[in-house]
Amino acid sequence: MPATAAVTAHVNAIGTAAPPHDIHDAFIAWAQSRVAGDEARLFARMARRSGIGHRWSVLPPTREGLSPVSPGGFYAGAMPGTAARMGLYADAAPTLSLAAVAALGERTDLNGISHLVVASCTGFVAPGLDQIVAQRLGLPGSVERLLVGFMGCYAAVAALRTARHLVRSEPAARVLVICCELSTLHLQDTVALEPLLAMLQFGDGAAAALVTADPAGFALGAPFAATLPDSDALIRWTITDTGFAMHLSGEVPRRIADALDDEAFRRTVTGGCGADAIDGWAVHAGGRSILDAVEQSLALPEDALTASRAVLADHGNMSSATLMFVLERLLAGPPVTNGVALAFGPGLAAEGFGFRSAS
Repeated sequence: MPATAAVTAHVNAIGTAAPPHDIHDAFIAWAQSRVAGDEARLFARMARRSGIGHRWSVLPPTREGLSPVSPGGFYAGAMPGTAARMGLYADAAPTLSLAAVAALGERTDLNGISHLVVASCTGFVAPGLDQIVAQRLGLPGSVERLLVGFMGCYAAVAALRTARHLVRSEPAARVLVICCELSTLHLQDTVALEPLLAMLQFGDGAAAALVTADPAGFALGAPFAATLPDSDALIRWTITDTGFAMHLSGEVPRRIADALDDEAFRRTVTGGCGADAIDGWAVHAGGRSILDAVEQSLALPEDALTASRAVLADHGNMSSATLMFVLERLLAGPPVTNGVALAFGPGLAAEGFGFRSAS
């Protein structure tokens, strides 16, 4: 029998959503009040150099319009327990996810969804976020669902990679992919500088994509994954009685730079070609120093990470949703002939895939 041509999966469109409450400046003021001396000066300098202008939260302002750390806010007084935070997740995560799906629906036809892949690492609820979203969208019970949990910042890669596999095995599949993260539910009561700098990065957001065999949007190429040796302690979530405590080591950018200096690792990321052959970079906006490490190690042009830096400025790091926000911006720009999507997360691992504009 003649060989059957492989089906190419495409991200046809992406929709995104962010909550209305900007908490970035309020967090900086709160964190600044918790450190002193040299640490206070260092925090202020890092905040100015973060490349972040806004971070959005599902936590509402107080009656006076103040932030969640103000009197009457969610974080006023004793830190709320994990149960209270998960109660908010169960309410807010479906709402924000559906807002992203609605934005996606303005760009493409969402009829006939056959599969639903949902990624989230900032909350737990059962029935799961996938089931809640499916029910509220009125999807039939025959829709196959997958929940990708606790993979962190590169979970968007895992979700889109799964959608690609589904479409390649079932060409008629119409896969709805959702990434939703509510990182601001996990503020920690600390005076230590490193966790305060980690919390400075994170905001809330959701993104939704439609992946099918229809030749529109971005064609998804081969995925890749690589784990950096002896780096598993650098990025961690720890579940505590007061939410999920994020550990993001200041060593992460240097370890990424060191990895990209290795020829074998670099060729894995670029699909075996030189970085100068890539005309579309969708790099997870994990922080300014991480973007700087990628740009400098690969000797990229100054404007190569414009989309990633714009997402960082407007939203901060939204964990798994961030990469989808970057891809959304690239979809609206010039055609891409040879693109790379790249994200870093717990492991320390790098995961991604190639992509190009549909022909």
